[in-house]
Amino acid sequence: MEKRILWAPWRGTYVSEKKREGCIFCPPFEGISPEDRPILYFDSLVMVMLNKFPYNTGHLLISPVRHIAELEELTDEEALAIMKITQRAIIILKEVLEPEGFNVGFNLGRVAGAGYPNHLHLQIVPRWEGDVNFLTLLGDVRLASHHYLEVYHKLKPYFRRSEGS
Repeated sequence: MEKRILWAPWRGTYVSEKKREGCIFCPPFEGISPEDRPILYFDSLVMVMLNKFPYNTGHLLISPVRHIAELEELTDEEALAIMKITQRAIIILKEVLEPEGFNVGFNLGRVAGAGYPNHLHLQIVPRWEGDVNFLTLLGDVRLASHHYLEVYHKLKPYFRRSEGS
């Protein structure tokens, strides 16, 4: 059988960024271009970033600012802040992208799928009817309908407004 290749040049960026030193979830948060880290929101406890290599359009990553790996290491204040910003993020995603559902959760540990197992983060993946198609099922390929920077620029004003800044 002839081997067929599906060209995905964006994967090269993903592979090279995974080798970059430092933690994508740790400060600094200011003065960084959205091309490098598409940070939508941060405060003293939590940060929200758009996933540059999403499972679906609008895939968000929410993490504590403090560099911890385990869910049980969260303080009560951090846990509450993560849940409150998750609620706010879902409201914003509903308004801006109009998904029909969400997958929300933590991948705890590399074997559970955590791409960055050393810094705890929650994922919000917006879902639409039919967004899992034959490419995902047969070819282990994801299809993103919008470039992450386009989505970043749509969402960013809503995160600003939600905090009154």
